[in-house]
Amino acid sequence: MSRATDRVPTSGVKRIGVLTGGGDCPGLNAVIRAVVKDAIYFGIEVFGIEDGFLGLIEDRVRPLTNDLVSNILIQGGTILGSSNKANPQAYPVGVDSEGKPIFKDLTDVCMTHIEIHGLEAIVCIGGDGTMSAAKPFADRGINCIGVPKTIDNDLWGSDITFGFQTAVGVATEALDRVHTTAASHHRVMVVEVMGRNAGWIALHAGVASGSDVILIPEIPFDLDMVCQTCIARSQRGKRFSIICCSEGAVPRGGEQIIERIDPTSPDPIRLGGIGKWLSNQIEDRTEIESRYVVLGHVQRGGTPCAGDRVLATLFGHHAMKLLRMGKRNRLVVMQGGELTDVEITAAADKQRLVPVDHPLIQAARGVSTCFGDSGGDSMCIPAR
Repeated sequence: MSRATDRVPTSGVKRIGVLTGGGDCPGLNAVIRAVVKDAIYFGIEVFGIEDGFLGLIEDRVRPLTNDLVSNILIQGGTILGSSNKANPQAYPVGVDSEGKPIFKDLTDVCMTHIEIHGLEAIVCIGGDGTMSAAKPFADRGINCIGVPKTIDNDLWGSDITFGFQTAVGVATEALDRVHTTAASHHRVMVVEVMGRNAGWIALHAGVASGSDVILIPEIPFDLDMVCQTCIARSQRGKRFSIICCSEGAVPRGGEQIIERIDPTSPDPIRLGGIGKWLSNQIEDRTEIESRYVVLGHVQRGGTPCAGDRVLATLFGHHAMKLLRMGKRNRLVVMQGGELTDVEITAAADKQRLVPVDHPLIQAARGVSTCFGDSGGDSMCIPAR
């Protein structure tokens, strides 16, 4: 049925909310735009909930119109704001005598504000934490449609999430740029990229940039083997090496390096520091001058690439399609190149990690990329 003859939403929903939770990500505005424009076309009012679930806690909800979402497709970030500390079930309201945070369940407060604004459904754009936070509202009859967002590409159940392609592009450009300075000064350059416990960004950016060593959390690395790779390159006349290292990479028999712990956050562990540690270890062991670069939130910011704009638009439209069809509490996912959906909390407490036999790992090994282990035929013999 064409849109021209399908003007009435089959589900009967007349007013919805939309929020962006968790960390920011390129493509969020593209999803908001798709949701708002599709909803308005079918006569559905849309209200933007500011700063994720914090907007429901503090009653910061405002109407969204075509004019407000016009031209936001190319903008990074989110016009609604976001928060990764606003879980209504466990919201920090103070500290106790020992300085530990005190949490309170504010679900009832949120439900009051939902009822005041007459929201019948909420499109929740975020990662696994956002989808978990949506469950109490789904249990109370609010239809929650999820749209997966994370640059880490680690959401279980979806082959890809928007934001990932932009992050890979940023990381690849950074690796390309340090290539020239590494070659000029004959150094080892370690570039630390994001990804938490999943190595998707490091794997894709490392392959795209032709990095000599790629270190991901899924494959614990042997420091001696990484050092030997750098030495072997130097002996062969390649007097520099490029290492793409995921923030969650871990030496064999060791532990991930934690930058800090935020007890007020649903995801309290902040990884970081492996790049500096690795650079120092390589220089001490090989006597090859080494430097490190931490890309950090640079990977989250800026204009989304074309691929993420397209994917975000597809996800936003499919979310509205599910809502108009009357489906309840579903999460939009991409599986096998096709848009589909799963139960909204299916991804909760799960991570989509890189399989150690992934085709891209096999391809990288085939061109002699070192993963800091003895797997594959390359045995970490570098060849740029």
